[in-house]
Amino acid sequence: SLAQVRGVACPLPEDDASLKSLLSTLRKPTGKVDPDWFQIHTELKRKGVTIQLLWEEYVATHGTAAYQYSRFCDLYRQWRQQQKRSMRQQHLAGDKLFIDYCGPTIGVVDGATGEIRSAQIFVAVLGASNYTYAEATWSQGLPDWISSHVRTFEFFGGVTQLLVPDNLKSAVSKADRYAPEVSVSRGLFAPSHKL
Repeated sequence: SLAQVRGVACPLPEDDASLKSLLSTLRKPTGKVDPDWFQIHTELKRKGVTIQLLWEEYVATHGTAAYQYSRFCDLYRQWRQQQKRSMRQQHLAGDKLFIDYCGPTIGVVDGATGEIRSAQIFVAVLGASNYTYAEATWSQGLPDWISSHVRTFEFFGGVTQLLVPDNLKSAVSKADRYAPEVSVSRGLFAPSHKL
């Protein structure tokens, strides 16, 4: 087997240092210096910057420890394909509060009867700081939803400019990418709580 050829036996070491040592011996050293691919990627977004230019700077810094241009390009391409697509968003303090019910329900045991009831988890997260408030409610219905918001605002000591629900039925009566319909009850809720 490949494990026997490489001299790897089970069980593997449990401490990080031993495992890292074992894994590092399995990889053949190339004697080449790997570039900071994130930095390369960031630099390529600047006007007038090419991969050729970045490779030349890399070679000037690392000399014979640098990859040839074709290998440099291949490695960058491989790195780029492994990256997950994401969009970084910047939020101003106090601007947005992201709200939703999350994941599966949790069981709550009534100490007197032993009955197990399912509770929903309401979560509110401030956009700029990721400061989080969470609580359990019995449902995702409008009364629980509004009460959770009141307690959230009390916890944070104020309200944000925007509430951003994740298509929750209690908040959005008709989902639409461009013009969602906000729940009428939500509109009545807003003035009484200075939203």
